[in-house]
Parts: sequence; C-alpha cells; structure tokens
Amino acid sequence: MKPQVWTAAAAMLVMAGCAVGPKYARPDVPMTPEFKELPPQAYKETKEWKTAHPAQLIPEKWWEAFGDPQLNHLEEEVAAGNQDLKIAEARFTEARTAIRFNRSAKFPAISISPGLTSTRWSPNRPYFGGNTPATGDLLLPFDVSYEVDLWGRVRRSIASAREAADASAADLATVRLSIEAELAFDYFDLRSADTEQQLLNDTVQAYTQALQLTTNRFDGGAAPKSDVAQAQTQLETTRAQATDIAVRRAANEHAIAVLVGRPPASFRIAPAVVRMEPPVIPVGVPSQLLERRPDIASAERQVMVANEQIGLAKIAYYPTLLLSAALGLEGSSFATWFGWPSRFWAVGPVLAETLFDGGRRRAASEEARAAYDATVAGYRETTLTAFQQVEDNLAALRILEQESGEQHRAVVSSQEALQLFNNRYQGGVDSYLQVITAQTTALGNERIAIDLTRRRMEASVLLVKALGGGWDVSKLSQPAKDGTVVSVQP
Repeated sequence: MKPQVWTAAAAMLVMAGCAVGPKYARPDVPMTPEFKELPPQAYKETKEWKTAHPAQLIPEKWWEAFGDPQLNHLEEEVAAGNQDLKIAEARFTEARTAIRFNRSAKFPAISISPGLTSTRWSPNRPYFGGNTPATGDLLLPFDVSYEVDLWGRVRRSIASAREAADASAADLATVRLSIEAELAFDYFDLRSADTEQQLLNDTVQAYTQALQLTTNRFDGGAAPKSDVAQAQTQLETTRAQATDIAVRRAANEHAIAVLVGRPPASFRIAPAVVRMEPPVIPVGVPSQLLERRPDIASAERQVMVANEQIGLAKIAYYPTLLLSAALGLEGSSFATWFGWPSRFWAVGPVLAETLFDGGRRRAASEEARAAYDATVAGYRETTLTAFQQVEDNLAALRILEQESGEQHRAVVSSQEALQLFNNRYQGGVDSYLQVITAQTTALGNERIAIDLTRRRMEASVLLVKALGGGWDVSKLSQPAKDGTVVSVQP
C-alpha cells in the first residue's frame, strides 16, 4: 500500500477521536436579571422556620413523618396499582431502549441475502454473438457496512439518547411524587371531612337537646312558639350540613381508590377522627433545590439533549466515511456453488460529502440552536417556579400556624359565650335569638378551626412536593467534566 494511503488512514483514525459541537455547561439560574448570582443562602420565608433536628434531607418515604398508619398503607399501594405511574414507567423503558438502538451504530452491520435464480432467455433477443437459451445463478453473499465515527455523530446520538432516558427517569420520579402528594392531599381532606362530620353529628345531638328544652319551656308557658321554630330551624339546618359532608368524603374516597389502582365500588376507608399535626419538614437551602427536584433535573437533561442536537446538526457539514465489504459464493449449479473458484469479495471505503443542499443543513443548525434556547428558558422557568412553590408553602405554613392559634382562642371564647347565653336563656334573661346567634358563631368557629388544620396538613404535603420529596439527582446518570455522560444505572 502506498505511503499516502497509510497517511490518510492514520489521519482518519486520529480524527475519529474528535467530537464536533459544543460541550455542555449547566445554564445559569435566573436569580437576578443578569443571571450572575447564585441562589440566596436561605429562603425568604424561613426566618421564623423551625429547624428540623437532626438536619437532614426528606426521607424517601416522606409520608411516614405524618405518623398515620392508614396513609402509610395507601402510599405503599400506589407503586403497584396506579395506572398513570405505569404509563410513566413504560415511557421510561421506551427511552432506555433508545439507548441500545443508538449504541448499535458503534458496531458494523452484517447482512446476508442468499438467492437462487433460473432464467430462460428468448432466442430472438436482440444480441449478437450467440444466445444461451437458459442460465442459472446461485448466490450466497455476506455484506458488511460500518460508519467510522469521525466527528462524534454516533457518540452524540448515544449521549442524547441516554440524556433523554435520564429526563424520562426524572419525569417518572415527578409523576410518582405528584401521585404520592395527591394521595396524601386527598387523604387529609377525607380525614378532615370525618372530623367535621363528627363535629356536626355532636352538634345535631346538642341542638336536639336544645329543641327539647325549648319545647318544654313552650309547653310550660315560659317561652314563645317562635323559640321552638328557631330551635327547629337551627337543628334542621345543621342536620343538612352534616348530610352534605358525605358528598365531599365520598369524592375523596373515590379519588384515593383510583390513585391506588382499585375500582371505587370495592374500596372503602372506615371513618375515623385522627389527630392531624404537621410535622417539621427539613427545608435545606435554595441551592439544594436544584439537586432535589426531579422536574428541574428533567428540564436540565432536556437542555443536554438539545445541546447534543446542535452538535449533530454541525456534524452534517462534515463528510461521512463508510467502510463496506461483500464476500460470498456464486455458482451456476449446486455442484459448483461451494467450490473454491466460486468465491468472490469486494472491499473499500466510501467518503460521502454533501456539496449543495439549498440551505437545509444551515436551517437544521439554526433550528437546533433555537430549540436549545427554548429548553434553557424552560429550565430557568422550571427553577423559578420551584422556588416560588417552596416560598408559597413556607409562607402558608407560617401564616396558617399563626391563624390556627388565633382561631383556637376564638373557638374557646365562642364556646364560653354559648354557655353564658344558654344559662341566661334558661334563667329568662335573654331571648332564644341570642342562643341561636351564639350557636351559629361557635359552630362556625369550630368548622374554621378544622379547615385550618386541613389546610396546614395540605400545605405540608405541598411543601414536601415542592422540595422534591425524598428524591435527589444522584439517582440519575452524572455528566463528566468533558461533557459526556456516565451512566450509573444498570
């Protein structure tokens, strides 16, 4: 072989180690208009926040912090029965399969196409030099083709597929966290309905006794008929409210059934009044949020995919080197088909380069860069939304805790007022209207107190969700310093 050929081959092998296109760098987080500052050292709403001890991240089974065995059991059923989660798992499997598909380009493709033909020619065909009336051909060819990855097209395709799979894995974690949070959300709403149902049932019983007292006073001539009517109206109104609670509870029970993958007709949660108290949630610092939210990780992986697409679009400007070979056996009969003289082979490289495409490659490159800019903006928007959700729920918990204390004092005061007006009514000092007013105020305050507890529990769940639950980015593949991706998954 001539020295020039060896030189060209060596140059191609050296170039095969090159990778055309930009290296990946994580986009800046837009904490300031200039995007130059890191996230703040603490959330604005954590100035009066109770620090969790020991200071640690949220555990993977975060719902156990609420101390409710029924909730723990339901959350465990989600992984096995929720259909939305199964959809996300199937999409993740699909994305992982794409890695193997793209990785196959690292190896040569080998094909075989044996053939057996027999042809009878017309003796009147317009050829000179004699005619053979019939011919036969037995062919057993093997074809080998391989694209030399000169510019990193195959490597970028594999990296893009792996990053897309990581994004799908993060999406799966986002779906799982959302379903777990929705289940806890519905469960606490159901338990709040149980507590409110118990309150209204007790109130109906108390109002029934009040109606009996008023009726006795009317029969004894100590109270007018209007007092009886007012007591009857108050009783029936409260009884209707107690009945209406069943609608809300049934809706929550049915929603939970679907979340755990069971038909509502065969699913039931026994009514129970449970003590609900929000746990202390380890919040951490804002910079940790970038590593703990699966949706942020997914958005960043999409940026990485878009970065690979820019490289692939740029590679289209460079030539493609294909190595191909064909070998096999060809004979005119079975007797000669496998003989040594029947062998044939052909081998050689092909270098292909597009000289003119009417601007197609430039358009593809500009499209890839625009898509990259869009994914960067999406990543930054996802990050901003995450910070907002944390701040919102921190503020909600802080404010609701203060409001809950104030509401507790209002409940105690309204109950004292009701007792006073009852005593004054029985002593003939006040009319029954004051009792009705005090009853309405006391019941309203107690229902508000129950609702505030529900809102605090739900805000705790939403805060856990906003912080990423027990997930962190170490569960995905980790980018190396050179911009490539090293998978840590099997």
